[in-house]
Amino acid sequence: TIEQAVQMADVVIGAVLIPGASAPHLVTRAMLPDMKNRAVLVDVAIDQGGCFETSHATTHENPTYEVDGIIHYCVANMPGAVPLTSSYALNNATLPFGLALANKGLAACEDDPHLAPGLNVHHGKIVNAAVAESLGFSS
Repeated sequence: TIEQAVQMADVVIGAVLIPGASAPHLVTRAMLPDMKNRAVLVDVAIDQGGCFETSHATTHENPTYEVDGIIHYCVANMPGAVPLTSSYALNNATLPFGLALANKGLAACEDDPHLAPGLNVHHGKIVNAAVAESLGFSS
């Protein structure tokens, strides 16, 4: 279980993404006392609310804080620490999708199973269930 794994870990990296929804808290505050003293929690999901109950967003200038002897690193926009490299990586990953959308329009979402889940609103209706639910609407 997660609870058992964090007890043995020196570093726990949380990277949960549920498109259109907040990240669930997979590590609770109640688990912290059973972790190794000075263990590190790295919350990559902080931009989606964080996946550790004790997470709150920090900055590159002041990146860490401690709760119950556990060090937290919860920097929002972590790629911002390496802007040139992260910009190249993001462009390389997204350019094919941008070109498909530019060339095919909405048909690109119908043709590509990777693009289809990214369609949130169509003909004035929220079609992404997670987005609709998070806003109190039905899809």
